[in-house]
Amino acid sequence: MVEKHIKITEEPSNYDRLDEMDTLDIVTNINNEDKKIADAVELVLPQVAKVVDEMAKRFEKGGRLFYIGAGTSGRLGILDASEIPPTFGMPYDKVVGLIAGGDQAIRKAVENAEDDTAQAWKDLQEYSINENDVLVGIAASGTTPYVLGGVADAKAHGILTVGITNNPGSPLAQSTDIPIEVNVGPEFLTGSTRMKSGTSQKLVLNMISTALMIRVGRVKGNKMVNMQLSNTKLVDRGTRYIMEELGLDYKDAEKALMKYGSVKLAVDALKK
Repeated sequence: MVEKHIKITEEPSNYDRLDEMDTLDIVTNINNEDKKIADAVELVLPQVAKVVDEMAKRFEKGGRLFYIGAGTSGRLGILDASEIPPTFGMPYDKVVGLIAGGDQAIRKAVENAEDDTAQAWKDLQEYSINENDVLVGIAASGTTPYVLGGVADAKAHGILTVGITNNPGSPLAQSTDIPIEVNVGPEFLTGSTRMKSGTSQKLVLNMISTALMIRVGRVKGNKMVNMQLSNTKLVDRGTRYIMEELGLDYKDAEKALMKYGSVKLAVDALKK
C-alpha cells in the first residue's frame, strides 16, 4: 500500500537548475512557493475545527493531547507541546510531543527510528494513554511507519486519532478518524518536506493548540491570562494586562500579579 501511493511531497520541484540561480532568485522563488501555503491550509479549516471541538470535550474529562512524528514532523509536535505550559499555564503532561528515536532525535537523527511500527505505542504507554485522550499523528508523507503504527494501536484501544499529512489519500489520512490533508504541492527543493510541508504543519498545530486553549478557558478576551511568570518579559506583560483590566498603576498591578500568581487569579480576586 505504501509503495503504490503517489506522494505529492516527492514530486519534482516546479523549478530546476537551483544551483545556477543567483541568491535573490533562490529566495524569491522560495517565497513564491511559500505564498501557496496559507491557501492550502484554508481548505482544511473545517477539519481543524472539528479536531479542536473533539479535543475540548475530552479535556473537560481530564483528557490529554499527544503528538507523534518523526524528523521535522516530530520536532514540530514537540515544539508546539513545549510552548503550552508557559503560554497557557497548563501542566506539562497535558500536551505531549513524542518523536521517533526519543529526545535525542530532537537534535540529531536516529537511524531507522521512524521505521519501527511498534515503538510509538510503547512510547505512548509510558504516559498511560487512554480513551479520554487524543492522538495526532504528523507525517508529511503520510507513510511513516512509526506514526502509522501508533495510530493503529491507538484506534484499537478506542482513542480518537487525527492525521496531519501533506499527501491527500495517504495511508495516514485513510487510517485516522479525522484526517487533515494539506496539499501544498511539490517542494521548492524536491522532497525537502521541512519547507512548505513543515510550514503548513506548524500553521495547523498553532491553530489546534491555540483554539483548544481558548475553548477550555485559558484565554480571556485576547489575553494570555494563565501564562507562567517565568521571566521579566512575561511579568511585565502580565502586569500590563492587569493595568488594562483593572485600571491600576504599574506598581500596584505588578504587586497584585506577584501576589496571586497569574493575571486571571489577580483579576478574579480584585474584581470581587
